[in-house]
This record gives sequence, C-alpha cells and structure tokens, in this order.
Amino acid sequence: MPRSPLKPLEPVPPAIRVALGTAFFVLFVLAWWAATALGLVSPTFLASPWQMAHEGWLLLIEFGFLWDIGITVWRVVGGFVLAALVAVPLGIAMGAYKAIEAFFEPAVSFARYLPASAFIPLLILWAGIGETQKLLVIFIGSVFQIILMVAVTVGNTRRDLVEAAYTLGVTDRSLVRRVLLPASAPEIAEILRLVLGWAWTYVIVAELIGSSSGIGYMITNSQALLNTGQIIFGIIVIGCIGLVSDFLFKALNRALFPWSRL
Repeated sequence: MPRSPLKPLEPVPPAIRVALGTAFFVLFVLAWWAATALGLVSPTFLASPWQMAHEGWLLLIEFGFLWDIGITVWRVVGGFVLAALVAVPLGIAMGAYKAIEAFFEPAVSFARYLPASAFIPLLILWAGIGETQKLLVIFIGSVFQIILMVAVTVGNTRRDLVEAAYTLGVTDRSLVRRVLLPASAPEIAEILRLVLGWAWTYVIVAELIGSSSGIGYMITNSQALLNTGQIIFGIIVIGCIGLVSDFLFKALNRALFPWSRL
C-alpha cells in the first residue's frame, strides 16, 4: 500500500515535487489575476499580471534593464565573495580552536545583530555613493553571519571522527585539514547558499539610496511614478535570479561533496 505524501518526513518523488511547486505559482498568478480583474484592488496599487509583463518588456527593450540586472548581480557576487573569503577561514579557525573562538566570538556576536542598512550613512561618508559603498553593505550584512555559522558547524564535528583520527595517529594540524574540513564542507557550502539569499536583501537596500543603476534604483524610480507593474517585475526578476542561483548552488554542492548524501 503506497504511503501518504503527507506522512511526516516522508520523501516526495521528484516529479511530484516539481508538480506541487509549479502548482503553487499557477495558483498564485490566478489569484493575482482575479484580484485585479474583478476590481478588488485598484490598478494604482497592484498592476495585473499582463500589465506587469508589458511593463517588464518595455524595461528590457526600451530602458536597458538588462544592464541594471547585470550591475546588481555583480554587486551581489562581489560583496558576497569578499565576505566568504574573510568569513570562511575565520569561522573554521574559531570552530577548530577554542582560544580563537574566545577572542573573536563576543565581537562577532555583537556585530551580527547590527543591521547592514544602519551602516549606509557612514559608508556614504567614508566611501561615497559608488560601488565600494554597495559592496561594503553586502559585505557587512554577510560576513558576521557566515563566521558564526561556519564556526558552529566546524565545532560540532562528530567527536567519534576526531577520536578515531587521533587513534590513527593524526596530528593536530592535519586534523583540521583531513577531518574537520571534509566533515564540515557540505554544511559550509549550505551556509553559503543560504547567506547568498540574504545578500540580495542587502544589495537592494544599498541601491535604494544614492544609486544611479541597479534593480533597486529602478524600483525606486518606478515607485515615484506609481508604476506598480515595473516594481513587481523588478521583484520577480530578483526572485527568479535567486531561484536559479539556489538550484545551481545545490547542484554544485552535490557534485563537490557526494559523501554528504551517504
């Protein structure tokens, strides 16, 4: 007798998973269309799906929105990569060596509660309104989260693996390279995937203030014109890029760390 797909923790076949995910978006668009077609919401506040698609086409064809998309993607990737280059090694060191953790953990814990948007006025004073300011907003918003999450992951490495390695004669230095890193690498990659989604929030915030390009800049201009179609299109573009990058990240993680599925 087949098991119910609603059984707790019961895996869902890939075909059903795709069908359910697609069904959500179809129902969402239908509800959106009904709300606008039946006059439940004024077009001033919510453009219809067809109006949104028309405005998006105009943005791409007549207003060079592809350039804005490229600029925003570059900012996200640049700020996120800088954060990862700093945060991952420091997080590994904190997780592996408790003395390093004791030194850095209070400051990192304090800093991760500070919203990146609060730094924007200072960053504009220090770095102007150019690309450096926007990269720093993403960097600040991502780096402290990654550090702590990586440190916790490395610090929670299974003790039986560590003890087995010492029994086999591994040294303290090689323990990090041969045990802690391989055991933690899949979860570290998953942490980076999650924080990449947060980086998109920070870049849009950075582009809302003192910017002359990017998706956030377009959304700000559209808001001033009460063009909800363009605003919604910009939001959907962000979601689509995020969804694609998420799937690519998952595929890359599976290819790089096949032992994580064992």
